[in-house]
Amino acid sequence: MPVKLFRMPKQYHHRDFQKPLHSHAHHDTDTASQKSGAHIIKVVRRVLDANDIMAGQNRKRFREKGVFVLNMMSSPGSGKTTTLVKTLARIMPEIKTAVIVGDICTTNDADRLAISGAPVIQINTDQFGGDCHLAAHVIEKAVDDLDLDTIDLLVVENIGNLVCPAEFDIGEDARVVVLSVTEGEDKPAKYPLMFRECDATLLNKTDLLPYLDYDKDLAVSTIQQVHPDMPVFEISSKTEDGFEPWLQWLRTLVHNKLHH
Repeated sequence: MPVKLFRMPKQYHHRDFQKPLHSHAHHDTDTASQKSGAHIIKVVRRVLDANDIMAGQNRKRFREKGVFVLNMMSSPGSGKTTTLVKTLARIMPEIKTAVIVGDICTTNDADRLAISGAPVIQINTDQFGGDCHLAAHVIEKAVDDLDLDTIDLLVVENIGNLVCPAEFDIGEDARVVVLSVTEGEDKPAKYPLMFRECDATLLNKTDLLPYLDYDKDLAVSTIQQVHPDMPVFEISSKTEDGFEPWLQWLRTLVHNKLHH
């Protein structure tokens, strides 16, 4: 199935308002900083509030159509796309699935996923500064190119980043983060918001454990310190070891929404 390329016009990102304002009135630096700081907080709040409103509209739309939406996030190179390719191969056509892929440039990941036969929409952010996440308004526009009446599961493969995607609700039902054993055991402690906001972790590339100085138990313990009772699925996207518990978790969530 061909990939649809979708581009969005420039939208302000909260980081655009975090740059210090230069002032020639150096003797008023403290007062100016306080005022600009308050302005930044207000603008960032407006950006996030607007996103939350759109996310709520997306969620209502998906609920009315009976579509379960999964937001997949990770750092670059975690094996997220390979995991999704293998997942699609094992759940389709039982679960009718579509995918929205976010990347700064290229359609490489979308091209790989399209081989599954699932409808795939590629969103590139390079034309408006290379945004590091997908926001709710982007999803709202991209979904217009999908026939939601023919879809049970919509997977959003977010842009590779452990920071910004966790901050933006897109109207999803669940979030998962893919963490590779090559990234180090301390990632959940360094990026706690991502792991607090997600509903499950896929600890990927476990086939490499014999070749790495990696403490898997420490990694799992760190995840559960940040997010107690979060399920952690130990998988290998290469060999598909450990996939069945992950797939059963996903199937159950989709089934529950479809038959709610």
